[in-house]
Amino acid sequence: MITKYTYGNPFQTDAVVQKLEVQNGDVPYFTVVKTEEQLQFEYTLENEEKVYGLGENVRGINKRGWIYKSCCADEPNHVEDRTSLYASHNFLVLDGGKEQFGVFFDYPGIITFDVGYTHLNELKITLSEPDADVYVMTGESILDIVKQFRQLIGRSYIPPKWAFGYQQSRWGYMNEADIREVVKGHREKKIPLESIYMDIDYMERFKDFTVNQERFPDFPEFVKEMKAQHIHLVPIIDAGVKVEEGYDVYEEGIEKGYFCKKENGEYFVAGVWPGKVHFPDVLNKEAREWFGNKYQVLLDQGIEGFWNDMNEPSIFFAQDRMDETFDKIAELKDKNLDLDTFQQFTGLVGSLANNTDDFKKFYHNVDGKMMRHDKVHNLFGYNMTRAAGEAFERLSPEKRILMFSRSSYIGMHRYGGIWTGDNKSWWNHLLLNLRMMPSLNMVGILYTGADIGGFGADATEDLVMRWTQLAMFSPLMRNHSAMGTREQEVYRFDHVEEFRKIINIRYGLLAYIYSEYMKSALNSEMYFKPLSFVYTDDEFTSQVEDQLLVGDSLMIAPVYNQNAKGRYVYLPEEMAMLRFRGVDDYDTEILPAGHHYVEAGLFEMLVFVRPDKILVLTDGGEYTDEVDCDHVKALVFVKTKAEYVWYEDDGMGKDYENPDNYGRITIEKDGNCVYTGSREKKIEVKLL
Repeated sequence: MITKYTYGNPFQTDAVVQKLEVQNGDVPYFTVVKTEEQLQFEYTLENEEKVYGLGENVRGINKRGWIYKSCCADEPNHVEDRTSLYASHNFLVLDGGKEQFGVFFDYPGIITFDVGYTHLNELKITLSEPDADVYVMTGESILDIVKQFRQLIGRSYIPPKWAFGYQQSRWGYMNEADIREVVKGHREKKIPLESIYMDIDYMERFKDFTVNQERFPDFPEFVKEMKAQHIHLVPIIDAGVKVEEGYDVYEEGIEKGYFCKKENGEYFVAGVWPGKVHFPDVLNKEAREWFGNKYQVLLDQGIEGFWNDMNEPSIFFAQDRMDETFDKIAELKDKNLDLDTFQQFTGLVGSLANNTDDFKKFYHNVDGKMMRHDKVHNLFGYNMTRAAGEAFERLSPEKRILMFSRSSYIGMHRYGGIWTGDNKSWWNHLLLNLRMMPSLNMVGILYTGADIGGFGADATEDLVMRWTQLAMFSPLMRNHSAMGTREQEVYRFDHVEEFRKIINIRYGLLAYIYSEYMKSALNSEMYFKPLSFVYTDDEFTSQVEDQLLVGDSLMIAPVYNQNAKGRYVYLPEEMAMLRFRGVDDYDTEILPAGHHYVEAGLFEMLVFVRPDKILVLTDGGEYTDEVDCDHVKALVFVKTKAEYVWYEDDGMGKDYENPDNYGRITIEKDGNCVYTGSREKKIEVKLL
């Protein structure tokens, strides 16, 4: 059951798609403190009570013991002492107290979640203004509560099937020759590859919706050339529009008044990659439609996927603050810079980037009313991606377009996925990637993944290998690195053949991964689940945060420590362990419930099949169109009878509800297999 409570005059974020009657009184479970300045919700935590949720954020699956802040920030250093990352996902589920319940704070400003940080057994949630819609959910289980919430906020984004293939990116692919080299490096070694990403250097001087004619002299033909090799090009789109006379996007935005303004009516000027920019006022419906229509420029050239970046929005500098800084530095020029004045000097420059005070300096036009940005800050990235998603429905209504974003708010999940931002080539970021996945699924973000190998810093071959083994199961599987770091395309490492075999497993698993993703999206369910959400009677499972359930049939236990030759695994029930080295090269072993140390060499990947569950496995391929999903192996651990509901469609259209998309596999203990469905299938049963 979901109940809604309203405080003050909340801004309509459009995060929720169901309309509910507002209840009288205060939110249950919490002590509510209301003032003219803010809202505060206090709750006493039981000793063993767990707190789940908050989507994209630092630390573990259970969020107890830290303070988190919903304030979308360009924050590449995802270390434990951070309080916020790129997103604002204000949904929590509390488990282990007198009752299980979920709560969603639909509020676009800054929220602080003190989850047992100040006081060990106190949850304190503080909204910076007293205006919010609050939704409370109760249900039979955590999964039931999450499902209710997912239905409240609407269906998750569904990408094209090719977007589940292996993808390669690097900030530094400067021209056609660079991209051809990367394609050649994969194809010659027969390493599967689906797409190449184009970072900011494909543009003409970092201007959105332009292509550098010197580097890409005939871009539509180049797009065709890549498609002939089964490669999709995916360009980046940034939030800032370059201030430049003669640039059509800039001039149109000025003419129509579609950029964010200061209080005095002048356009707000910030600095990002192109230098001075204006931000499109994507909270303005008309401006949002205008900006979304600009994607047509690249769609017309054959592009079928995009990634939105810098849309917190990231601000290298605000022009007004920059001018003030230059004046203050000039005052210090002839002074003796002792400790105090030197720190003042460095602080002036250091405080320019992403200064939250600048959020108070510009405004949005919302239904004819001026809204200061800091009050709705967390909605910018969401609405930039919404602009694209709504445009794709107009411009390409019958076709799925790939779209994911860096910044997000709940509601954006209907228009695109996210990647988890500019991580580092650190082993602890590999573990953070693992732990973050269920929390993102809870808030509707299913199409997601982290930059394999890490974006910043220099990756090692073993880190890239172990990260690839985890990313095997992420819907978004993208290797991405920064300019100036070690090149980490897998064909550049020593063990190319081992990388080829491991990545091909992804294509062997594609039928299963795609099926489980689609069922999760269509049924408002989680694709990644913590063990504790399913094995509710096993108290130990809440302590296990480095293993996840993937879809209906599988559990994964990635290795995330350098030089490790194996790892400890906890099995809440008897399972079949598969130690994969390639799609047709694996060992099997039945392990009883309990604690185990299992070996896993660097080029081995552990997958666990649950009892009476089925894993469909193909021979793989170098790209998604090459995968034969009509000839599969059914790997099954049968104790009584195993069943699997298989979803399959054409991967590009939107006929999601067609009953012909579903089939059912039933396998008896003796191996007898029955398939029912509209498609012809040849299924080879392998009993584990």
